[in-house]
Amino acid sequence: MEFLMNLSEGTQFIIQLAIVLICLFYGAKKGGVALGMLGGVGLLVLVFCFGIQPGKPAIDVMLVILAVVVASATLQSSGGLDVMLQIAERILRRNPKYVSILAPFVTSTLTILCGTGHVVYTILPIIYDIAIKNNIRPERPMAASTIAAQMGIIASPVSVAVVSLTAFLLAADSKLAGFDGYVDLLKITIPATYFGVLCVGIFSWFRGKDLDKDPEFQAKIADPEQRKYIYGADDNATLLNKKLPGKSWAAMWIFFATIAIVAILGYWSNLRPSWPSTKDAAVVEIIANTAENKVVEKISLKDAKISVGGVEASVNVAGGKIKNYSDNISSMTITNKDGSTATLSVDDNGVNYTLADGSVKNYPDSHISLANKTKSTSKLSMVHVIQIFMLLAGAIILIVTGTNAANISKNEVFRSGMIALVAVFGISWMAETMFGVHTPMMKAVLGDIVKEHPWTYAIMLLLISKFVNSQAAALVAFVPLALAIGVSPAIILAFAPACYGYYILPTYPSDLAGIQFDRSGTTHIGKYVINHSFIFPGLIGVFFSCVAGYILAGLYGYLA
Repeated sequence: MEFLMNLSEGTQFIIQLAIVLICLFYGAKKGGVALGMLGGVGLLVLVFCFGIQPGKPAIDVMLVILAVVVASATLQSSGGLDVMLQIAERILRRNPKYVSILAPFVTSTLTILCGTGHVVYTILPIIYDIAIKNNIRPERPMAASTIAAQMGIIASPVSVAVVSLTAFLLAADSKLAGFDGYVDLLKITIPATYFGVLCVGIFSWFRGKDLDKDPEFQAKIADPEQRKYIYGADDNATLLNKKLPGKSWAAMWIFFATIAIVAILGYWSNLRPSWPSTKDAAVVEIIANTAENKVVEKISLKDAKISVGGVEASVNVAGGKIKNYSDNISSMTITNKDGSTATLSVDDNGVNYTLADGSVKNYPDSHISLANKTKSTSKLSMVHVIQIFMLLAGAIILIVTGTNAANISKNEVFRSGMIALVAVFGISWMAETMFGVHTPMMKAVLGDIVKEHPWTYAIMLLLISKFVNSQAAALVAFVPLALAIGVSPAIILAFAPACYGYYILPTYPSDLAGIQFDRSGTTHIGKYVINHSFIFPGLIGVFFSCVAGYILAGLYGYLA
């Protein structure tokens, strides 16, 4: 395959992109875990035919998915999810005329609480029953509810998408001023998501013909058998008549309490354990001349050049190493990536540090040192917090409620979660392998376009989400690339809701479930496939969520 490696980078990129897209389309068509396994085919071609070194699979993301799915599946097996659904049903049945607006809020809230949109399946029959018995076109709340359920993922404190995006923004080279992580992201995504859900509900309230004015529907119910099928009582379409045991209520409160603890630890990071650590880093240290040799100032040399006494030192940023230096330094100039300079000098009074803006810091009785390692304190990450507490929640529910552990792996939440896990594994690994090697070229080609037209980032993320059928996988595949080519972290934060795009084609399980549970046939796939019941609610919800996210990011001061 040497001839493939000898092609120009642009030609290689086009061929590789075509291979990746073929794997995505074929995997999406086959459904289930096929999407993830097709990532292995793409990896085989990229590694063995093009000689590309494999990237790193998104292990942290996959482990968070596993922990959240186990906890949510345990909640379902224990009956705790039934309690939540019963409460939701009471709200909907007390206000049946407003089901087109209330149902999307109910399903999005369930997702926010549970971290997965697959909880929507159980409540869809209830939504249909309320709509049809009140002569409301079922398409209105059914399509809106399935869309809103998936929209809630980017607003859930226990979703993989939220944890992944937070980690990427905190690790970005260009730090987002004032953004401290997890809760700051939710302050944008929760209100933005609910605003988008409201817009979906308002649109859905008026969409389509009323049932008494729909000739196709009227022709159906003219047949007594069809009428009985469409309007017939469904004993499984209500939870109101079921008296749920106390252990089911206990399971729900255990799950809620765990989510609350996770949110508290996300907001007050000082409550999380921390440990001293030493890591490779090219740094300048200003050290006090005391017995403790306390470091009073640290200056990172990442992406910067230095000259010591007029002689440029060799800095290998990738390895965090500085060569050809001594600690006996009397003067130093630091040239930053943007061309600005800072200087340090030593006199009888100590170290004078002149910053790029001309201001001067004085450090009496101190000296300058260069180091290849830096000491810091590392806190328990939110990725690990969620993993620990979701496993803990499942374990406590299991012990307190006496749930049969063998049943946990048999329910819908667990099966759907494992499919998502395989998809993230194969697809994100393939994307990381391909895009990682071409980042410099893509930065040169796309960097200026995305900087000049920030909305193009949202469109790209939306389309990638459709390809991978997962918000977490889309973020893992695209956000590191976007940061590498120069997209502002503020834009990535503002347009976070754009990670949901798999409604574009009606192939996602929740969309198919919405069609299946609507016995009236109003929730449907059109003749041209693209003209289905979910396309407009999806576009409206994501668009207005992004608009709200952009406005909120500006109000919080992230958009300079």
